Amino acid sequence: MPPVPAALAPTAESITELVHAFYADVRQDALLGPVFEKALQGRWDAHLHRLVEFWSTVLLGTRTFKGNLLDKHMQLQGVTPAHFAAWVRLWNEHTARLFPAEVAHGLQAAAHGVARNLFRGYFGDLPSFAEPRVSAHAHPQ
Repeated sequence: MPPVPAALAPTAESITELVHAFYADVRQDALLGPVFEKALQGRWDAHLHRLVEFWSTVLLGTRTFKGNLLDKHMQLQGVTPAHFAAWVRLWNEHTARLFPAEVAHGLQAAAHGVARNLFRGYFGDLPSFAEPRVSAHAHPQ
């Protein structure tokens, strides 16, 4: 895949917009909202700041996020595979709406990787949304 033109590449501002819009919908989601509300108990502003740092680190390489994502998420109770499917669906919708297709696909792949790792931590298996990994060195036959 050719590199994304710099004008289309995600920026700190576009990642902040994505994270805020996405998690606003997460909070309103009938399945996801209660899990997040119970875990955060009124600490959304601080958490949004951390989420922007996390996604900026993942998507832009800023290295501003420090923490153990898996340990924090493993403390949440009542998480099911349906929570992951809903989270991935919302992320895909937001990235597709905010970014050109070639950029959205990369953002979706990154989020699928994060979700896949957390899903494996919870359930010891790969989720149904997991796409097979393609080696960067694979060549079509």
